[in-house]
Amino acid sequence: MASLSFQIIHVLVFCACILIPTSSQSHPHQPEKHAALFIFGDSFFDAGNNIYINTTTDYQRNFWPYGETFFDYPTGRASDGRLIPDFIAEYAKLPFLPPYLQPGSNQLTYGANFAFAGAGALDETNQGKVINLNTQLTYFKNMEKLLRQKLGDEAAKKILLEAVYLISIGSNDYLSHYFTNSSVLQSYPQKLYRHMVIGNLTVIIKEIYKKGGRKLGVLSLGPLGCIPAMKAIKKPGTGECIEEASEQAKLHNKALSKVLQKLESKLKGFKYSMFDFYTTVEDRMGNPSKYGFKEGKTACCGAGPYRALVGCGGKGTMKEYELCSNVREYVFFDGGHPTDKANQEMAKLLWSGTHNITGPYNLKELFA
Repeated sequence: MASLSFQIIHVLVFCACILIPTSSQSHPHQPEKHAALFIFGDSFFDAGNNIYINTTTDYQRNFWPYGETFFDYPTGRASDGRLIPDFIAEYAKLPFLPPYLQPGSNQLTYGANFAFAGAGALDETNQGKVINLNTQLTYFKNMEKLLRQKLGDEAAKKILLEAVYLISIGSNDYLSHYFTNSSVLQSYPQKLYRHMVIGNLTVIIKEIYKKGGRKLGVLSLGPLGCIPAMKAIKKPGTGECIEEASEQAKLHNKALSKVLQKLESKLKGFKYSMFDFYTTVEDRMGNPSKYGFKEGKTACCGAGPYRALVGCGGKGTMKEYELCSNVREYVFFDGGHPTDKANQEMAKLLWSGTHNITGPYNLKELFA
């Protein structure tokens, strides 16, 4: 734990020395007007923060074949290529946002990516191995102070007010019970546990609002009990989902939707976009050919049932793994994360989808 804390502090000190460009001369291709994008969450959004602290390979993706198709090298992203925020940045005419902990990052006027693989809304989720949501908020507050120091209060206020804040969190809070020896989930009744997870997320959203954030994009949880890794561990060979886990995701999504509606009615100027990640993933798993895929239930990379019992890249106790010949035919790259192609499809829906999938606003409307 001491090693983890030391490395995080070391990088934060480094980041505090970053110079922020204040004119277009520093970035000749910078658009005249752009809204920043600030990203919080877990491995669905982590662009490589996991590389910069001393954690286990369970939460790192800085090895081959991750990144094989788009970047041609592993970046720390849990995919063969890009993640949903990468596509959103492109649609918003922003550059890819590097991980916040990456030394030398100097594009903070465009936003920042604080997400970390394995993170949960609860501090106890994968504690000591990940950068949890509360710590990500601390990073954001540090960056907000830096913006004010370099640009002045009014310019910083304008950036924060016009920015979009994108969050994907919660999956690990429910999955940690199945993949680790964590007893946190079993210690509470399910309804109370769900209230704790959403309660922590709500606090984070309110803190972002206090700092000027008004536009929020959030992913619902996916069908947790049906991802290849869950089926491989709990019901190999049966083809069945772990219904309890998927039901927890549904109840979480329903409760979160109600909370966001309340926040919109109480917080002046607050707008949000909630993306139905659950239905979008479930549809592609059940009907892959409808969306241009051939395989929706088995991962492209890994080994064992559904190519998900042994991790992609062979960094665990078992070194041998399989890699599909055409990743574009697959919904999942590894046992729990979508491929570049699947991420692109979902990003398009989050950006400009109809309001039954992404509502009450889509991200294009929030960026406008």
